[in-house]
Amino acid sequence: MNFPILSSIIVLPLIGAIFILLSSQKNENKSAIYISLFTSIANFLLVLFLWHSFDKSVNGFQFIEEKNWISGFIKFKLGIDGISILFIVLTAFITPISIISCINSIKNRLNEFLISILILETFIIGVFCSLDLIVFYLFFEAGLIPMFLIIGIWGGPRRIYSAYKFFLFTLLGSVLMLAAIIFIYWSVGTTDYTEIYKIKIAKEYQYVLWLAFFSSFAVKTPMWPVHTWLPDAHVEAPTAGSVILAAILLKMAGYGFLRFSLGMFPIASDFFTPLVFVLSIIAIIYTSLVALMQEDMKKLIAYSSVAHMGFVTLGIFTFNKQGIEGSIFQMLSHGVISAALFLCVGVLYDRTGSRMIKSFGGVVNYLPNFSLIFIIFSLGALGLPGTTGFIGEFLVLVGTFQEDYLIAILASTGVVLCAAYMLWLTKRVIFGQINKSISKLKDINYLEGITLVTLCILSLVFGFYPEPFFNTMDVSVNGIINNHQNELTANLISKN
Repeated sequence: MNFPILSSIIVLPLIGAIFILLSSQKNENKSAIYISLFTSIANFLLVLFLWHSFDKSVNGFQFIEEKNWISGFIKFKLGIDGISILFIVLTAFITPISIISCINSIKNRLNEFLISILILETFIIGVFCSLDLIVFYLFFEAGLIPMFLIIGIWGGPRRIYSAYKFFLFTLLGSVLMLAAIIFIYWSVGTTDYTEIYKIKIAKEYQYVLWLAFFSSFAVKTPMWPVHTWLPDAHVEAPTAGSVILAAILLKMAGYGFLRFSLGMFPIASDFFTPLVFVLSIIAIIYTSLVALMQEDMKKLIAYSSVAHMGFVTLGIFTFNKQGIEGSIFQMLSHGVISAALFLCVGVLYDRTGSRMIKSFGGVVNYLPNFSLIFIIFSLGALGLPGTTGFIGEFLVLVGTFQEDYLIAILASTGVVLCAAYMLWLTKRVIFGQINKSISKLKDINYLEGITLVTLCILSLVFGFYPEPFFNTMDVSVNGIINNHQNELTANLISKN
């Protein structure tokens, strides 16, 4: 294909943002909504065409685009494999959902809000397409800016504090990654990921470089104990901001672990696996217990996100097919289910101005359609068979049992704890003692129904038939595992 499709899906949202910026003042909000929806949906269709054109039997990167950028020092190099294409599909799908969700909830400066979302989509897709470390870093860090603005301008009462906390945590974590990238260029003479993958980084450097990249990805995931920015960011962010943050932004770190930590530093990844396992188990159990104590629905779901991402990091570092494929599917599933749960909280907040669990009770008596959807997503979050939430967690646990049965048993307690806090949340909000103050609330409207029902269908359909995703990622996952095993074998031979 000669058409630069990767550049197109990166640039198209940016073009939409420019059109909104230049739109006339008359009916500017309506024009901005139409432009942003048209742009994001068109981009999603283009991404679906990209997925359809992707050759699932090829191990390696496809649709490669390469241009000299800064005096030949940095190449603007793009490409996708069976892992990155799935995250691009998720990003392109969630963006129009986020735009629809903000139409009635954002009351001021809607134009600027939509511009921020479209620019954020550009940066996130750029992360998943980048094959040069510098380009990856630029996209990775640039995404902080629109999300900082989304939280800081359109967030809740403590939005400034939460925005700065989010920005400083994630930026400081990435400083070491930048230093590591510079060192890699100094040692191997390139920042081209495909070239580094072939050359192989010397074993004595891998450990320090792995820790440098880990400092960034661990914060963004987020892993315990650097997770504290996430609940604050979620609580203060507007609904659309929480949707993007949970569904897409956190996945950049999981993708970074797969692409760079495992891909460039296989020996160090094997060495630090016990550390990742311990941090993942603490995240799963500790944040699940913290979630049980929450009275704010948004904060509860935020802590559950930390626990679910603990399963992701656990699966990635099992280095086996079930664990890695389970972690990827878990990220995709979490992208759908967490987005839907935050949208559900947004529905209640827009009607009552409260996110506190005690403000609700007996919602099923007044909002039956909303209650049915909320129950489905709560069951999906706790991993009920038949939903996407079950498949990812099941495969991660299967993969972990192959590596360390004790770690797998401890991780399984997270499934039980998740059931506890999600069912307790559902009982109190949906089936609790009837709170007459909500008796005049209206059920979900047309726009809310579009977003929630779409997400619900996806969670159920792919919960029963996940094969399209596994077919896409299978060859690329095998490539990661084979590279890891070959590097470890070569390392053992060199020792002997």
